[in-house]
Amino acid sequence: MRVLEAEKLESRRVDKFEERRAELADAALQTLSELGYARTSLREIAQNSQFSHGVLHYYFTDKVDLITYCVRRYKAACVTRYDQIVSAARTAEDLRHGFAEGLALTLREDGTMHRLWYDLRGQSLFEPAFREDVAEIDGSLEKMIWRIVSRYAELSGSQCGLSPAAAYAVFDGLFQHALLKFFSADASAGEELQIAVRALLPDIMRPA
Repeated sequence: MRVLEAEKLESRRVDKFEERRAELADAALQTLSELGYARTSLREIAQNSQFSHGVLHYYFTDKVDLITYCVRRYKAACVTRYDQIVSAARTAEDLRHGFAEGLALTLREDGTMHRLWYDLRGQSLFEPAFREDVAEIDGSLEKMIWRIVSRYAELSGSQCGLSPAAAYAVFDGLFQHALLKFFSADASAGEELQIAVRALLPDIMRPA
């Protein structure tokens, strides 16, 4: 009985610790997404939030730990959002338009977070500490894109002519290009992304 109670107490302690990490990460996201990796320190994040530098250091080893946690958390939410688009689609056209609209919406509303992700991925070329986390996040995004592509193929009675890695690279490239235009104050970035994605999905298909 005492063992069971101890396990419950430990589980609650872990849950509270994770809840606190999530709270701190959400508070830090604005500063991180605006300044990026190179120009942000834990001390600067503390100065832009209601939390002290000491509190941040207690819950996160360093800014690498904090940034990867933040990006993981955001990208996990992204994956869930697109899985819902896949689940809701009843026809290939539903999915084609829903996917394109979803990408354009997140470009406009969450551009700074996506910019942080690309910053993190670029830094992994130089910082070994990022590589394992970046590879895992990249893998989850590749699987997400493949679920969209596979479902579109199923609904349209066709099959994708690309590998999962190639399909991810193509859509990721389109999105990153649109993000660059978005941060260059190009008002057409979202609309052009939608048009490109709607055209690309059927283009990468071939008869089943």
